[in-house]
Amino acid sequence: MSSPSIQSSWAVVQDHSRVFRDLIFVYPVISRRSQGLSIGINLNPDKRCNFDCVYCEVDRKTPGRADRVDVAQLRDELRWLIRFAQEGGLAQQPKFCEVPELTRVVRDIAFSGDGEPTLIPNFSECVQAAIEVREEFGLDPSKLVLITDSAGLDKPDVRKGLALMAAHRFEFWCKLDAGTEEYYRTINRSLVRLDRILSNITRTAKEWPIIIQSLFLKWHGEPMSPAELEAYCGRLRDIVAAGGVIREVHAYTIARPTPEAAATRLSPEELEAVAATIRSRTGLAVSVYA
Repeated sequence: MSSPSIQSSWAVVQDHSRVFRDLIFVYPVISRRSQGLSIGINLNPDKRCNFDCVYCEVDRKTPGRADRVDVAQLRDELRWLIRFAQEGGLAQQPKFCEVPELTRVVRDIAFSGDGEPTLIPNFSECVQAAIEVREEFGLDPSKLVLITDSAGLDKPDVRKGLALMAAHRFEFWCKLDAGTEEYYRTINRSLVRLDRILSNITRTAKEWPIIIQSLFLKWHGEPMSPAELEAYCGRLRDIVAAGGVIREVHAYTIARPTPEAAATRLSPEELEAVAATIRSRTGLAVSVYA
């Protein structure tokens, strides 16, 4: 389960804005799944993504803030934000005033952002920069986290970046929101086939433990059907049967406003029922973030 000390109702938890001051590539958030301060690295300031999820809150009608990732600037921004947090500057910001005690300790550095982080051509270079800054500040307890839709996990440079992360404290959060191609195309609206996503997840899970992150919702008032949920559980069983290690499943629902009114959240009770089914049908640990 998620940390009881961090409540989903807090404004700072609901606000995961990727804009902080004049920074382009890094941003601070209080994350329930990270159980505290997460420093995000936005590798997609151009808002490029190969998914178009119905629940995505990214405004793609306005242009991005940069068209490429400048690694030197990323490194400098990361240094500044970590120092700013450690020295208490973040605690004094209005956004974080309700949780000042959570703003000084960096729980993780997460590659995420306004699109799919593995799309950029210099992913491993960005990972190396984050590792160097992490070591510079002595953040050994802090994790390196990749939040990914898994479409790019087969790219050579991405594989190199994964190996770099895996040499330290790491987590790979791999998205899986569907069990069938039809539902996947309805919810994630990607031209990348589901079997490629599953192949990439399986290959990665056979090399390193992963976390499956799955968002469950109502689409036009209808939750995922029992048949679709069973197909989803079957996909998880397939990954494990192939030798993949799934550390746990993060089951969550919509937490912030989305541009599409037809995408609505599950109630805590509905999400708990989904999680119970996943546990019973797969034997996997499931953490719930309602």
